[in-house]
Amino acid sequence: MMLENYKLLGRSGLRVSPISLGTMTFGSDWGWGADSVEARRIFDLYVDRGGNFIDTSVNYTNGAAERFLGEFVGDKRERLVLATKFTMAREPGNPNSGGNHRLNMMRSVEQSLRQLGTDRIDLFYLHGWDMTTQPDEVMRALDDLVRSGKILYIGICNTPAWRIAEMQTLADMRGWSPFVALQIEYSLVERTVEHELMPMAASLGLGVLPWSPLGGGVLAGKYSRADVQDSREAAVSPSRKGVIASSGHLNERSIEIAHEVRTVAQEMGSTPSRVALAWTLANPTVVSPIMGARTVAQAEENLGALEVALSPEQLDRLNRVSDPDPIFPARFVDRPLVQQLIFGGAFVARRI
Repeated sequence: MMLENYKLLGRSGLRVSPISLGTMTFGSDWGWGADSVEARRIFDLYVDRGGNFIDTSVNYTNGAAERFLGEFVGDKRERLVLATKFTMAREPGNPNSGGNHRLNMMRSVEQSLRQLGTDRIDLFYLHGWDMTTQPDEVMRALDDLVRSGKILYIGICNTPAWRIAEMQTLADMRGWSPFVALQIEYSLVERTVEHELMPMAASLGLGVLPWSPLGGGVLAGKYSRADVQDSREAAVSPSRKGVIASSGHLNERSIEIAHEVRTVAQEMGSTPSRVALAWTLANPTVVSPIMGARTVAQAEENLGALEVALSPEQLDRLNRVSDPDPIFPARFVDRPLVQQLIFGGAFVARRI
């Protein structure tokens, strides 16, 4: 597989690369990102290899990520699919500079267009559910932006499956633009999204784009049991280790999963990062994992995942060591007794 082996994004006809370039690492404003020179080298490497799918957000590194992209894109604009996001507050202390409501949405779009130096956003995400704005306000405002031409497609991140299903149904019923993409955390150390979010995406036509497919670096083998810690800090840590600790992934189970990833990588003569990314690519619901890199070397490393083919036995080992605990109602319905009661002992083919 290569970056030029494009995939369709959800129910849309948009063609995107099988790995997308994340830019939360573009800019040093948060203490651990790439400066403009290194960010440009990463961008050029990705685009020169045939990559066309760039992911950013209005608030990444306090706007530096979008501004860098605005400088880098240049005459390549028509070759690239630019995705950005709104929700996160753009002005500390101003409650209306964040959230999912129409006011912040419209102002955030305008800010992103200025920072990116473009006339349109190809894919525009709701970044996270704010638990305050009504679904019809969100979907109608997003549709207005599509009709205006300022955005072309819409997606959603970090929102409960039931809420996304409600909003997608609302859009379909009223003839508004539907979601075509779902960006969620998904990796060998975060598989709980398999319970509800990923089946919902497959059913409703949303292509899945995993963020943090390396578990923040845990699956790359950067940490050991000596690094295990939890953090409840609300501020963005100035260190990558601090960021991962605040995400809750520096725990014993994650280190155990990372050990199995490393074992598989050694068997294949590959690297843990490539194996972890290849595992996400093996899921048919996944369209394009988001690659984050602070150096060109890391970007090279991650792109090598496209050349990794895991065997069924290796996939099974990785699945077993990382298998999430079942939740209700599947935990109940999938029991042999309940299946017997539902189907009366007859075999009935399941829907895919």
